[in-house]
Amino acid sequence: MLVHICCSVDSHYFLERLQQDFPDEKLVGYFYDPNIHPYNEYLLRLKDVEYSCQKLGIELLEGPYNLEEWLKKVKGLENEPEKGDRCTVCYDDRLETSVKKAVELGHDKFTTTLLISPKKSQEKLEIIGNDLEKKYGLKWIFKDYRSGKGMEEQAKVVKENSFYRQNYCGCLFGLSAQRESQDKIIDEMFLPLSNQTLPQSIEYRLNLYNKRTNLEETNIPYRIIKQRFLNYRLLNAKVKIDGEIIPSYFLCYSTINRGKTNAKIAFEKAEIYYLNKDEVKLLSIDTFNDITQSHYRNVKDLMYHPLTFEAELKVRNDITQNPYGLSAIIIIDEIIDGKYDITIDAKVYDDTKEVII
Repeated sequence: MLVHICCSVDSHYFLERLQQDFPDEKLVGYFYDPNIHPYNEYLLRLKDVEYSCQKLGIELLEGPYNLEEWLKKVKGLENEPEKGDRCTVCYDDRLETSVKKAVELGHDKFTTTLLISPKKSQEKLEIIGNDLEKKYGLKWIFKDYRSGKGMEEQAKVVKENSFYRQNYCGCLFGLSAQRESQDKIIDEMFLPLSNQTLPQSIEYRLNLYNKRTNLEETNIPYRIIKQRFLNYRLLNAKVKIDGEIIPSYFLCYSTINRGKTNAKIAFEKAEIYYLNKDEVKLLSIDTFNDITQSHYRNVKDLMYHPLTFEAELKVRNDITQNPYGLSAIIIIDEIIDGKYDITIDAKVYDDTKEVII
């Protein structure tokens, strides 16, 4: 039996139940989910499914990540609600591609873990599965493992195995609508030019769950817990001196009240230059190198090869004795006496992140 798999949260309990109900059946998992965006989120879910299938002793195959083709198929349905027509097209695509793979591999049955997801329409999936059974001659296995205490048991299994609990369905359009209704920024779509790993970003979660898998493999006890914290994203920032834009690097948690200021240097202490407005602090790349024991050639070098986010917090603490202060700290190539026009568009917001202890 080929089992289309969407994510470990939905698949693990579903696959356990299939193993119980079909003890003589060889189950093969097929991860085909080109709707998942961005790509690092896709990788995170794939790796978590690999982790799940390894625990269950089930072979896993990966389908193509043909996002562009998927986007063409749902064109015009971008604003459809969850469980609407866009989702129906998505079900059609993923299930038919899975059935074709089942035929290719010589299987005579197929099913999907989408059936257990509370965000998916079982009625639509049943219709699609029945149609594909007639079209391709493979038996469609419809199982409602949601009912009874199914969802309760599923949640227990997820917690016991420390699976990655994604906080959106998968596609860009569902994500956008969900974040808009929550009045939150679409944090999942942030990827700095520097490739710095930001707190609670997809890259952060990918590293965390890779660490989880390594701890499992080495039998080291651990727990994944949630922590509330103040998160930060820099959307746009620039510095002008006497009207000319210069290269500049803004340390994490840099903000300015109302987003803009124009000021001059008021004084200097320990090679940190303090402007006369909005608590802005400037330092040269040479001073930054001295503080961090780094060897950056210039600010552009720092932009593309930054310190870790955690190391930046330490620099902020070294300068202000407050790692989570919100005053702007800006690194430029050299300190020039002139008029500084500074713009910062940044978001500081309450958030929750998972950590391993």
